[in-house]
Amino acid sequence: MSLIALNKPFGTICQFSAHETRASLGDWVKTPGVYPAGRLDADSEGLLLLTDDGALQARIAEPRHKLVKRYWAQVEGAPDDAALARLERGVDLGDYVTRPCRAAFVADENIDALWPRNPPVRYRAAIPTTWIELAITEGKNRQVRRMTAAVGYPTLRLVRVAVGALDLFALGLAPGESIEVPPRAPWQRIG
Repeated sequence: MSLIALNKPFGTICQFSAHETRASLGDWVKTPGVYPAGRLDADSEGLLLLTDDGALQARIAEPRHKLVKRYWAQVEGAPDDAALARLERGVDLGDYVTRPCRAAFVADENIDALWPRNPPVRYRAAIPTTWIELAITEGKNRQVRRMTAAVGYPTLRLVRVAVGALDLFALGLAPGESIEVPPRAPWQRIG
């Protein structure tokens, strides 16, 4: 049984087959027979787990297992504590209401650990940006982006920084790098 942690670069699609205009997982991971345990859209970056074990894939990806996924979202504007409280309570997205989550501001010194995005996020001098962390147990299509937009702060950049106990920074992975981790790693602290 294999479990691979990949720092998925911006613009990479979550499939192994080649794509005409975008990088795919096959450009970064050469381990045969693995597939993503969950997804990140092409415009999102960060920790993606891949496995060859269907039961492990379900345990990581299925919301019923409540494995926490942490995201850092660079949002347009300057949300206040009330906006974070709205995110934490759950947000009505029209087709469903998100589960309660944890939301907090990301300290500036932590942002320094992030790599530059290529291409960079568009800079606008008149509009500030703020980094927030959301810890969710779901992971529906574009959920974090939809949540921040619903409370008035659209996401400009989205990075998944952790899945369970696996933390992207502790793993030390640069964009495009991957490492094999113990199969029970998402539920155990490493190191």
